[in-house]
Order: sequence, then structure tokens, then C-alpha cells
Amino acid sequence: MIGRCRVTLLAGGFASMLSVQGTAVYGVARNGDMLRAETAIDQCIRRADSGRPWLTQTLRALRRQEGGWIGAEVRNRDGSVDLGPMQVNSWWVPRIARLTKRSEAQVRSWLRDDACFNVDAARWIFLSALHDERDFWRAVGIYHSPTGWRQMQYAKGIALIMANDRWAPLGPRARAN
Repeated sequence: MIGRCRVTLLAGGFASMLSVQGTAVYGVARNGDMLRAETAIDQCIRRADSGRPWLTQTLRALRRQEGGWIGAEVRNRDGSVDLGPMQVNSWWVPRIARLTKRSEAQVRSWLRDDACFNVDAARWIFLSALHDERDFWRAVGIYHSPTGWRQMQYAKGIALIMANDRWAPLGPRARAN
């Protein structure tokens, strides 16, 4: 059991909370209950939005595009690994470990297995890019890649997701069968 603590990350004037808690959401995916896991992830997104509907929509679109899950560890061609529901790249692990004063192994575990820590890290990455670039779509692209053409492709995909969801209620898409 990890216990609970909150760590404030300051990045370019944005204060972002990383929730360090390894119990509540961790067991959900292990039990195989996908609906409960998706609900838990969405609750983490709503908690992380700080009352900003645009941030809720952005995080949900990033989540939908990334397609990760609690416990996800997806290898990339470059040797890095995408972790958890928001597929936070392992490139961020050392930086988050320094900022939270936790071990890289612990941060990697939390990113993979703790939905709220993962969402909070994704929020911090996105808001840091938004603060630095002062351009929403560039920040969306930076969330995905440091490479310009990949950023543009990714931002276009997120724009499509957000446009399709514009008039739908925010949250996981319900499919009528």
C-alpha cells in the first residue's frame, strides 16, 4: 500500500496536482471490470479538470486517442514505453520522479497502475506545454511527440475527436446497438 500524499508540481506558472495514491483505482483493472475501470478513469479526469470544462474535454479526447488502460505498458519502436490510461511516455518518468522526490520505479508503477496519478501527470504535461507554447493545438501535439509533423497529425486527430463530441455529453462514448 502506497498511502496518500499530494505533490504540487509547478511548471511555468501552472500548479498541477499529482495524486499519489495506489489503492482505490489500482484494483479495478485487475478485477477485469472494464466499466468500473472506465468510470474510475473518468472520475480522475473530472477531478483533474479544476472546474474547467475545456480541460475535461481535452483530457477525455487525449484519453480516447491514447486508448490506454489501468496497468498498460505499451512498448514503442524507439524503446520507450507508454504507461497507463493516458499512455504517459516513460521519457517523463525521471522528470516526474525528481519533481515528486520519489524513485523512478515508484513513479513508473504509479503511472502504469494508478489512474488518477496517470491522469494528473497527463494534465501536467499538457498544461506545461500550453503555458510554454501559448498555443492550444501545439500543446496537444507536444503531449504526443517532440517531432513537429507528428504533433500536427496528432492535433488533427484530437480536433476530430473533440468536434465529434462537441454536442455529446462529455465522457466515455455510449454506443447504441
